[in-house]
Amino acid sequence: MDDPTPIYEQPLRVSAMECDFKRELKPAAIFRHLSEAAAVHATQLGVGFEAMYARNLFWVHSRMRIRFCRFPRADEVVTLRTWPKDILRRLLYIRDFEVLDAEGERIAAATSAWLIIDATSRRLVSPKAVDLALPAASRRVGLDEPLDRLDLALEGEERLRVRAGYSAVDILGHVNNSRYVDWICDAFPIEMYRDQRLEWLQVNYDHEVLPGQEVAILASPRPEEPGLWAVEGRNCANDTRAFEALLQWRP
Repeated sequence: MDDPTPIYEQPLRVSAMECDFKRELKPAAIFRHLSEAAAVHATQLGVGFEAMYARNLFWVHSRMRIRFCRFPRADEVVTLRTWPKDILRRLLYIRDFEVLDAEGERIAAATSAWLIIDATSRRLVSPKAVDLALPAASRRVGLDEPLDRLDLALEGEERLRVRAGYSAVDILGHVNNSRYVDWICDAFPIEMYRDQRLEWLQVNYDHEVLPGQEVAILASPRPEEPGLWAVEGRNCANDTRAFEALLQWRP
């Protein structure tokens, strides 16, 4: 039997149901499709949900940074590619992505970090302890940009408040990572989407949000660069930070 290739590829026809008023695929939909591609590839590599859960383990999406050259449009057919890259700081499994148009031109690229959690204790498990022996394409780069802790110490304006209901919760019983991106995007007025474009976005997931918990979404401009914004999700139930994000807007 041949060894599984570390590169996974799948076509995607962009559904109008996932597009915005400009007929462009929404950022949260892109996050969702990339995460789903990662899940399919993990299953092919023998480390998917069922295989991990049989060992009382599961994957948790810790961070993702994505750069948009442009957004795919309704009915456009694009190609998603993903591969495991390496292990960072002996803790974070790094997986990269790229999105290609019909001509093979890259229209988006991303890098992400994943953790392994004990399903019972909800504590981190080190790569050394599980020894997954994943194939890796360490020389292949989707997005060669830092995927660091943000530690924004944000004192932003509360833009909205949301409650984690049925539609936001995934098979692990907490809010799905792509739903946080929906909340981040909803923190900005629709005029920004008309007049500017989102160039890149990084989101770090800090603490899970459970069904029924309320989250305040705070946003503030950053002084480092024009168009740079920080967003934080503050869990009102326990006063913890659910997530933090940086977004770069361009005219």
